[in-house]
Amino acid sequence: MPDLTLLAADLVAVVVLTFALYVPRHRRRDLVVAYLGVNVGVLAVSAALGSGTVGAGLGLGLFGVLSIIRLRSTELAQSEVAYYFSALALGLVGGLGVTSVPLGVGLMALVVAVMAVGDSPRLLRRYRSQTVVLDRAFTSEAALVAHLEELLGARVHAVDVQRLDLVNDTTWVEVRYSLLDSARRPADAASAGAPVLAGVAR
Repeated sequence: MPDLTLLAADLVAVVVLTFALYVPRHRRRDLVVAYLGVNVGVLAVSAALGSGTVGAGLGLGLFGVLSIIRLRSTELAQSEVAYYFSALALGLVGGLGVTSVPLGVGLMALVVAVMAVGDSPRLLRRYRSQTVVLDRAFTSEAALVAHLEELLGARVHAVDVQRLDLVNDTTWVEVRYSLLDSARRPADAASAGAPVLAGVAR
């Protein structure tokens, strides 16, 4: 049976994770309900069923089953997946009660701290990933990279051509790049007349 201190620590940790980290950074209301619901649900089930003998197996089973159900239901960004697993992990640590209170609280604090740092907008803030549709068919990777760098005003690190249509003269490409300083950025793509049909940030 878990200590009440661990249960309280879990509730504090998931509130901080959701309302102090996720909401200000991502603003997606439906996932707020998901994170709170999965955390409290896992906490309740693991607290009711967990014991020293079945705790590890129960934890792994809940983690696996709930992950499959949740991740198959809708498409999530990778950062949102990380928040989901963090909420799940907090519930398991708080509900199973297989650790001492100081260790359990420390593990919860570690999960929240890692998410605070890892999802910080200041971390790698110049790096971007986009799927771009160009109205030219590029058969040369060097020409494609040069065109994207001029278009995006950035340094391209990797390109992955998803589709090359020589009939309709289009190129679908996933590009990973880092923004340049404004002083080093080339002329704006719109003023340069650079052709882009669509660009979806991810």
